[in-house]
Amino acid sequence: MSGQKENNRSAIISLYESQHNEKDMVNSHFHHTHQILYTLEGEGTCILSEQQHEIARDNYIIIPPLTEHSIMAKSKMTILVLEFDTGVLSDDVQRQLIPTVFQKARVQKLSTFDSSELRQLLRKMLYEQSHGDRFWEMALKVYMTELLFTIARSYQETPQADTNTLRVERLRHYIDTRYFDIKNAEDIANRMGMSKRYMQSIFKEYNDITPMQYLTEVRLGLVKQLLVETEKDIVSICFEVGFESLSTFYRLFKKHIGVPPNMYRKTQRG
Repeated sequence: MSGQKENNRSAIISLYESQHNEKDMVNSHFHHTHQILYTLEGEGTCILSEQQHEIARDNYIIIPPLTEHSIMAKSKMTILVLEFDTGVLSDDVQRQLIPTVFQKARVQKLSTFDSSELRQLLRKMLYEQSHGDRFWEMALKVYMTELLFTIARSYQETPQADTNTLRVERLRHYIDTRYFDIKNAEDIANRMGMSKRYMQSIFKEYNDITPMQYLTEVRLGLVKQLLVETEKDIVSICFEVGFESLSTFYRLFKKHIGVPPNMYRKTQRG
């Protein structure tokens, strides 16, 4: 078994790879830091506070400080170890996210959507740790906060909901909160870890419209609010909500609202 830890030990947030061969054993021990272990590949068992858990790909292990834990690999296994001191994070994160995520030691399976999000965040952290510029430590804190937020949100899932319902709810939430950052349907499908055709099928089954049609509704709803409540230029509003083309924005606005955006602003203000 081997752990490839970063050479820069001074980093308070550290992310490193731990490789395990079949039947390798990490003896029981504890840390004074917080740890999140993410299983990239393989299967094994983990003992947390004398309770045994099965672990497999896309499982993450939450290990609060001073928690006795050990790991045994059933196959060749690769784990990413994220170790950090909460003192480097903001007061809000320490007060709200840390107690939620680390309320107890646990092994949990991520949804397909959260797994994709978490993997992407870990990739960004690995890049910053190895190749980042002078802002790399700040970047690690930002990604660390987003990662904790993703995990905390995953605890709020309704266990009774069927898989497709959860996927659709997560898709809607993603569009509601990342409307400015979505390029096309393929972009959303990749983040959901499913084919575009399947994603569109289940979303339309629950909402009677496609994800991209819903995205347009979300964007135009915000545009209407900004036109009435702010003095922002129409070009600035178009950019803010995620439209890449001003002509596309004007065309869609008139098609869905019935009038051009400047006329809508005047009429709504009386």
